[in-house]
Amino acid sequence: MKLGIVGLPNVGKSTLFNALTKAGAESANYPFCTIEPNVGVVAVPDKRLDVLKEMYNSEKILPAAVEFVDIAGLIKGASKGEGLGNQFLSHIREVDAIVQVVRCFENDNIIHVDKTVDPLRDIETINLELIFSDMELIERRIAKTKKVAKNDKALAAELVILEKVYATLEEGQSARSLMGEDADQDAFIESLGLISAKPVLYAANVSEDDLISGEDNEYVKKVKAFSASEGSETFVICAQIEQELADLSDEEKAVFLEDLGLHNTGFDLLVAASYKLLGLISYLTAGPKEVRAWTITEGTKAPGAAGKIHSDFERGFIRAEIVNFHDLVEAGSYNAAREKGQVRLEGKEYVVKDGDIILFRFNV
Repeated sequence: MKLGIVGLPNVGKSTLFNALTKAGAESANYPFCTIEPNVGVVAVPDKRLDVLKEMYNSEKILPAAVEFVDIAGLIKGASKGEGLGNQFLSHIREVDAIVQVVRCFENDNIIHVDKTVDPLRDIETINLELIFSDMELIERRIAKTKKVAKNDKALAAELVILEKVYATLEEGQSARSLMGEDADQDAFIESLGLISAKPVLYAANVSEDDLISGEDNEYVKKVKAFSASEGSETFVICAQIEQELADLSDEEKAVFLEDLGLHNTGFDLLVAASYKLLGLISYLTAGPKEVRAWTITEGTKAPGAAGKIHSDFERGFIRAEIVNFHDLVEAGSYNAAREKGQVRLEGKEYVVKDGDIILFRFNV
């Protein structure tokens, strides 16, 4: 899973990236301090892996991973080269989803690029820059397709969709507003690599006091209402607290959260929201050598899940031996789960569930 973190300068974007990845992206109180897209790969927290390691006496744990790409602060005109411009927008085209960090806190010591705090204005600024960048790409694609579409029905059909997308963008609507109308149209739009077609998570960055109180401030309420109107998700985070948590051990982190009256870190919330947004789940494999989490799309059948490990597993798939994590823990051991009939043999049509522990049988 690859997430692009975007936002205006001084909204807490790079502070959040630093906290999530400990990669040390420069964070300063002025625009454009991030002059290259910073990338950090982080393990997805999954307590089930620790339980399985103990149960199987495994040598190591290999969790799923999420890759964060920190894109330099965008401003009005970025799509036309303002600030650091379009070079950064190209990096967003490569991610699975966008995390847009929105400032929902007041602080006179941190200068907002537009002088005042207004999350809906900030969201509109970012979204329009992404739309303008996509319009440029679609314009070129339409011009190219028109030249060769006259005698080609498939290209003529593509041209219809391209013009529909352009008209939508021209109205200030994102390309993702067209998704879900038709499966073939969705597939074609996805193939275009449009930034505004990507799913979005809005990270409402609040002050420490607001996060601890658990009450939505007026800025957060506005962001949540906006995201609901476009079918996106919002989660509340305090980048400053995440930065403080980043340098603590797991034990210290638990104490710190407890003292603040919090149950989860912002990173936990972000991963959960991202998995939900992208329709992802994890199945598990376990043995003496390693315990591992594998990320797949919800609805994946057993052979496709096997293919995540190796293409030979999918090609030569025979069956899958499966026990769900909760059943295994309840039984106390794999043999006990087998005796209770909770270990099942499933074939090619089985749809893998989150938390399934799977042993694949295959022959190539």
